Amino acid sequence: MAEHLLLVGMMGAGKTTVGRLVARRLGRTFHDSDEEILARTGMTVPEMFGSRGEAAFRSEERKALASALASPVPSVIAVAGGAVFDPDSRRRIRRSGATIWLRADPSTLARRVGSGTGRPLLEHDPTGTLRRLDERRRPVYRAIADAVVDVDGWRPLATAERVARLGRQLLEDPCRGR
Repeated sequence: MAEHLLLVGMMGAGKTTVGRLVARRLGRTFHDSDEEILARTGMTVPEMFGSRGEAAFRSEERKALASALASPVPSVIAVAGGAVFDPDSRRRIRRSGATIWLRADPSTLARRVGSGTGRPLLEHDPTGTLRRLDERRRPVYRAIADAVVDVDGWRPLATAERVARLGRQLLEDPCRGR
């Protein structure tokens, strides 16, 4: 099985932007859960939430993650923010490579996502919702991550360099204990 580099974190932490840059630096394929869902279903995240509901979206999220993790090609994978709540997805993540949490303060996240357009969970009170989601998700991200990169105040290129360097170290570490 390929050793993947997985990026977890809240929406707005930079998983997609940084993930693309890291994949280029490491010469790996990049997988993004939201893009995989669009390719699989022909629906954007807001369209899926609107027509099929959150449960259907979470099911597609699990399928997209499972498909990316099953790839025999070592990849960089931007894991959807809520995917870590599925126990089976967590087990797959832990077995599939090194995981880096892109950690950001909720105020940074709120600045980055703005009004929350295109993000169904943020339709009402984006800042308050991000704070509540962050409070709930932080312990799960902390438990699943092999390492943490704080992204507050860092630009994508600098963050990607830090993540790529750390990712190489983690993937080459024979004592990482998977």
